[in-house]
Amino acid sequence: MDWLVSLWSDSNSVGHILLVYAIVITVGLLLGRIKIFGISLGVTFVLFAGLAAGYFGFTVNTTVLHFLRDFGLILFVFFIGLQVGPSFFATFKSSGFELTGLMLLAVGLSLLITISLYFIFSSSISLPEILGIMFGAVTSTPGLGATQEALQSLGSKQDITVGYACAYPFAILSVIGVILGLKKLFGVNLAQEDKYWEEAQQVKNRAPIYYHVKTTNKALQGITLREIREIIGRPFICSRVMHNGTITSPTADSYIYLGDRLRIVSNAEHKTAVCAFCGEEDPSIDLATAHSPIRNERIRVTDSKMNGVMIEDLHLSRFDGVNITRVTRAGVTFFPYNTLRLQLGDTLSCVGPKNAIARLAALMGNREKQLEKPNVVAIFAGLAFGVIIGAFPIAFPYMPVTIQLGLAGGPLIAAILLGYFGPRFHLVTYTTHSANLMLREWGQAFFLASVGLAAGGPFFNSFINGSGFFYVALGLPITIIPLATVGILARTRYRMNFHSIAGLLAGCSTNTSLLGFASSLSDKGIALISYSTVYPLAMFLRIISGQVLLMLLWTA
Repeated sequence: MDWLVSLWSDSNSVGHILLVYAIVITVGLLLGRIKIFGISLGVTFVLFAGLAAGYFGFTVNTTVLHFLRDFGLILFVFFIGLQVGPSFFATFKSSGFELTGLMLLAVGLSLLITISLYFIFSSSISLPEILGIMFGAVTSTPGLGATQEALQSLGSKQDITVGYACAYPFAILSVIGVILGLKKLFGVNLAQEDKYWEEAQQVKNRAPIYYHVKTTNKALQGITLREIREIIGRPFICSRVMHNGTITSPTADSYIYLGDRLRIVSNAEHKTAVCAFCGEEDPSIDLATAHSPIRNERIRVTDSKMNGVMIEDLHLSRFDGVNITRVTRAGVTFFPYNTLRLQLGDTLSCVGPKNAIARLAALMGNREKQLEKPNVVAIFAGLAFGVIIGAFPIAFPYMPVTIQLGLAGGPLIAAILLGYFGPRFHLVTYTTHSANLMLREWGQAFFLASVGLAAGGPFFNSFINGSGFFYVALGLPITIIPLATVGILARTRYRMNFHSIAGLLAGCSTNTSLLGFASSLSDKGIALISYSTVYPLAMFLRIISGQVLLMLLWTA
């Protein structure tokens, strides 16, 4: 039985470390499935399983624990960035300023409440202690580490992790409570919010529409579609033409005659101009009928050579009448402008003769199995770039130490940049949804288990000696008041989608486990977008906020 004793007691052995993590994560995930009043914590419960395991003596090598904690966090935020990268900048342009303003309000309120509590209870609590409580209340582990380092540079050896450990779990529950409270307060129907978001995205991304026109303008007699586009000055696709009863798929150099019927694809705002110039809309006909010799098929971009290629570089006129009418990417439909760059995994809606579509499909790849192969080179290159960004020192006047984005902010920013700009440099960043989700779940589970194992002992001991309840009481207003204020303002003033609000609150808290809860409310990834919009700046402000308060309030 010595082997069993060694497996349970040798905290430096690989077998012991794997066993402890496997038990903590398994128990946490199983208990996270339990619903209480219709609510389940999901992977977030791994944190509480880790706290219990840490208190009852489950220990692992400290170096390994820190590595798995940081590596898990990197995996989680990096693959979030890859998923939201393609839509990040478009979202920021449309609603990023509102989201950022609300995030700044939440950060400012939490600092104001922290300062107020410090002066009210200055006889009972020290500045380092209230800072530890604040970072637990806003669930900012990087901010805690940066402030601890700043304290050491000022000659203080006080440990601030106990207040953090006490406030952290209750902060998670409080944020979840705020989200659910807002849902109840505003009578939110989650399915209806999904529908509203989809409708807003269609308007925002100007999804193309179909309509038919009859050419009655004598100026169109005997000129090409290319010339018509130049004269109108509006982007549109003519996917089918019926001339003398025969339906064909035209090219840019096809001639148009009086009496022709055209099936047009364009954005809605261009419909009036196209119809007015060509003649009149003809709602009585549909050229996309079953007996039409022209086919309508979907083609997947799976050949890496097509990654980053602009549509105009395809020279579709060489494909005997094939037209790309729509491009669908991550559930969002785009009009196929000539300057639109293709990305691996895009779905092209194409119209044209059967053989011509087959040739275009061969060029694009159109093999689903090719998408299942992971693009490891770009992933590890992105991770390396993220680590460099996170380690880059940022100096501010009068700050005791330089500021760093750390191993959470750096990889997130790198992944967003890679997901958005990668195709421009022909970098393949596509990963299947299942692979992305699995790696995110792994990272989040390792991170939460590591935090729980490290804080389990101090967490329960503080409650045994009584100070823990005081720490929790101080942390609750720092958590609840700013987020509740921001949530109510976002819904009443800005009419923001509830899922976006949930992601915003998780982003203000810079908390990965809260993002997991917010994302579980919808399968549309809405919370991910708002979370990633505010997360980088929110995390940066959380990191420097402790040092700002030290600069303002520290006395020798």
